[in-house]
Amino acid sequence: MNPNIVSTLIIFSALFVSACNRDFVFDDYKTIPQIGWHKDSITTFNIPKLDTTKTYNLFINARNNNKYAFSNLFLITKMEYPNGKHQIDTLEYEMAHPNGEWIGTGGHVIENKLWYKQHFPFQEKGQYTIQIGHAMRRNGNENGIEFLKGITDIGFRIEEAK
Repeated sequence: MNPNIVSTLIIFSALFVSACNRDFVFDDYKTIPQIGWHKDSITTFNIPKLDTTKTYNLFINARNNNKYAFSNLFLITKMEYPNGKHQIDTLEYEMAHPNGEWIGTGGHVIENKLWYKQHFPFQEKGQYTIQIGHAMRRNGNENGIEFLKGITDIGFRIEEAK
């Protein structure tokens, strides 16, 4: 078979497969340093301009390994709108079942797709920004955990609502 035809078929197949698997409009991850996620470290995502007539489902993706010593995860998010206003949320997510088994999927690294907002309209034109920080504390201690170990990556995903 002609090598040019084979190359064209391979490229076309790769493009077709990637187009079929693209059910998101934004998906990005930031790696957390191995020392741990510092209590004052904020992970920031700049959202691309989206269709203002559609609604979207927003997710926070968290990857953890077995060094993560908790069954839940507290996060503080800040969404900054193009007009300068912002919305702050304190969120709690279960990361493990009562028996200690991880809720997410994976092997050595567990992937968790956590709901953030459902059917959210990006009605204002311009740059939206999402900031995510952890708010983990030990019982009886008001100071946050300085370096939260076991969270390897934090991500943000946007899917068109159906």
